[in-house]
Amino acid sequence: MTKSNQELQRPSAEVLYADELKQLIDNDGDDPRPEGWLLTPRSVLKFVLGDRKLKITPKFVGERSFIERCIVALATNRGLMMIGEPGTAKSYLSELLAAAISGDSTLTIQGSAGTTEDNIKYSWNYSLLLAEGPSERSLIRAPLFSGMQMGKIVRFEEITRCPVEVQDTMLSILSDRVMIVPELDGDLRTLYARKGFNVIATANTRDRGVNDMSAALKRRFNFETVHPIPDIQQEMALVERETNKQLSRSGIPSILDPDLTEVLVTVFHELREGKTGEGQGIETLSTVMSTAEAVSVGISAGIHAYYYADGNISADHIVQSMIGSALKDNVEDMKKLRHYFNVSVKERKGKSWKALYDARRYLS
Repeated sequence: MTKSNQELQRPSAEVLYADELKQLIDNDGDDPRPEGWLLTPRSVLKFVLGDRKLKITPKFVGERSFIERCIVALATNRGLMMIGEPGTAKSYLSELLAAAISGDSTLTIQGSAGTTEDNIKYSWNYSLLLAEGPSERSLIRAPLFSGMQMGKIVRFEEITRCPVEVQDTMLSILSDRVMIVPELDGDLRTLYARKGFNVIATANTRDRGVNDMSAALKRRFNFETVHPIPDIQQEMALVERETNKQLSRSGIPSILDPDLTEVLVTVFHELREGKTGEGQGIETLSTVMSTAEAVSVGISAGIHAYYYADGNISADHIVQSMIGSALKDNVEDMKKLRHYFNVSVKERKGKSWKALYDARRYLS
């Protein structure tokens, strides 16, 4: 990785994994490849799930059949819609797929109440527009325009946060793969999508009912649900790997050891599922105790330990960091978390669990 990339807080997937993408391209051989794709579908799968033989790192935990369906959807004339709870890595998966298919994951529309059609399709440089009239020079290309023009994947994050009328600007483009620019003349008036273009949209299930998609727009997507990681061992491996990788990138020598990883992930897993490993029912919190939040807690704990202690992450750091992650704006969650510690954590055996229980003093 170059020095300039090391200085970036968060390089895009195609930059961070450039060597792996090149290796996969070199090993693609004669496998069939959709027109306009950087990698074959088989290599896209290897890029996402990893390949020991080629030393490609696994980047996402999920069923192979689920990833295959997502990849196949992007080779059709429909877009891919990924839905799921917050923190299930929908956005990260869409970034990985765009990087592997197009070599570019940056054509991204961030959905919000303030997103407009201009943010999605195109707008104008009004100084040039007044001076020269509508022209290619005065046209400002938004992600959808650029994706169609270059034949690349466009990512539409949190599409259901946009008003329905804004979402529906996608209808004709997803149907006909054509964008009309009525202000321009001649051939410039019509933009036809190049091969390789498609759209990955994401939506979290907690936003459903705010700006639900129209039936017409739903028909233009293949829907796939991204579930939380069901296997706690896989979740532990991911949290430990991602936490330590992000700490290293930040120049923090602290590491999250396996014992504390087990404690952290078990707490999040049980509070998410609403029951302990022993089958005892517990109250879930109003916030989403996702894998992404667990990684965030691990990173925060590592930074805390580095700057305010000897660099060794302890249960105290985990609990203090958990407060900022797990407890958002619902005062009842603090009561539920204290109850979980007093009933479930208290009974656990092991040095790390005892240290976690002793750290409950921060839950005041």
